[in-house]
Amino acid sequence: MAWHISRKAANRKLDNRIEAPAFPGRRLELLRARSLAILLLLFCILSGAPLSASPVAVRYKEGLLHGFLVLSTLDGTPLAEGDLTQVLQGNRITSHLIFRFKDGSRQEESVIFSQRRYFRLVSYHLVQKGPAFPHPMEITIAPSTGEVTVSYTDDDGKEKTVSERMKLPADLANGIVLILLKNLLPDPPPLEVSIVVPTPKPRLVKLAISSPGKDSFTLAGAGREAQHFVIKVQIGGIAGLVAPLLGKQPPDSHLWVEGGEAPTFVKSETIAYLGGPIWRVELVAPVWPRAAAPESKNGATEKH
Repeated sequence: MAWHISRKAANRKLDNRIEAPAFPGRRLELLRARSLAILLLLFCILSGAPLSASPVAVRYKEGLLHGFLVLSTLDGTPLAEGDLTQVLQGNRITSHLIFRFKDGSRQEESVIFSQRRYFRLVSYHLVQKGPAFPHPMEITIAPSTGEVTVSYTDDDGKEKTVSERMKLPADLANGIVLILLKNLLPDPPPLEVSIVVPTPKPRLVKLAISSPGKDSFTLAGAGREAQHFVIKVQIGGIAGLVAPLLGKQPPDSHLWVEGGEAPTFVKSETIAYLGGPIWRVELVAPVWPRAAAPESKNGATEKH
């Protein structure tokens, strides 16, 4: 709304100046200036001018962690089992997430981030390979230098590598979106962060994150609530305008976090690669083999 008001005000000023007595040459110059101003405004809209980058403040520091995860389809069919580990070194956390698929595929993500006042990405590395991924891919991001390297296999089975030096913002969130959401206030306002995605050329996009409220779930029969977050990918520029028309707009992702004194991950539903299906990730408990019942002295099996 502010943009429309300012544009109308500018147009009124130009109109007033044009209506004032002026020589024909002066009138033509004012008309050209007005047209140029409108073209510049349209260019800003189409180019998707970046918003200010603001990292998320640290409310809960991360520490030593080892969690067990399961990756499945939305109908509940398990595809992979996984481990998430975190190790603390000073004000830096090294996080390692790995999924081992039943078909032999593998997804491995390594992240280093700092947590001194604000969360900042230090390094990022992701590897996807195996039949679960149509195009095996590896991406490495070094935010301090802006160096981004993507290695992938194209449709003809040829391996290619693309390296670019990009201007990466302070709110870069590859691999730490969950960490950021755990540190938001209850019923948080909308949040925007940046990530680099391989398309296969590396591209900087915005994630628009909002929360429609809390959803209920149960734990051993007891009722709980988790904050529900909806994550939309915003592709800037002309590509972002035509993506929905071409069916290339990524679907929304969903993530649930239980709040309180120690916020924790509950569930996520997101894609692992552009054009891929939505997969669900949840915490999972170990299943122990059933122990054989001991036999009594008379040879009968004792019941417990």
